[in-house]
Amino acid sequence: MTGPSTPNIPAAPAIRLAVAADARPIAQMSRSLVEAGLRGWSWNPVRVLGAIQHHDYCVAVAGVNHELAGFAIGEFGDNQLHVSLLAVARAHQRRSIGRALMAWLEHSALTAGIHEIHLELRAGNHGARLFYQSLGFAYVRAVPGYYRGEESAIKMQRKIGSRNNDNEAAQSLEVIEKLFNRIK
Repeated sequence: MTGPSTPNIPAAPAIRLAVAADARPIAQMSRSLVEAGLRGWSWNPVRVLGAIQHHDYCVAVAGVNHELAGFAIGEFGDNQLHVSLLAVARAHQRRSIGRALMAWLEHSALTAGIHEIHLELRAGNHGARLFYQSLGFAYVRAVPGYYRGEESAIKMQRKIGSRNNDNEAAQSLEVIEKLFNRIK
């Protein structure tokens, strides 16, 4: 006799800093989800490894059941964080993993005293644009031919930690905590 059935609830993501062994899986995910259809391979394993090892970058990975579910790469400048890449595996999309990764980067930026986040996305990626708008990012401008002369980009930005919203860092941490605790 068996006990009551347990609903199939996906495990909460575990977010951590990337290590060297993550470079190839991150690069492969970038190639298939971010760079698909573009000539060449910009974020190849060597470049990803360089970002993982560089002190001006924050490379975070989200794992679910010991499987790479998503990643984010952010580069710290003097006054801004530039989100270079963000991707979530198709099997894990629409589970707030992208939000959790962005919250991780935002918290890192605020900790570093940075109050502005910039990013680019492919102009034809309407889902990504809606995602970033839902996080409070605003359209800055279009850049024709940004992606290897083949596709335009949309530049977006968001101010964080402003006087108008002093609770942003706490809210980011709350999002992460809720995601981690949602199955308890």
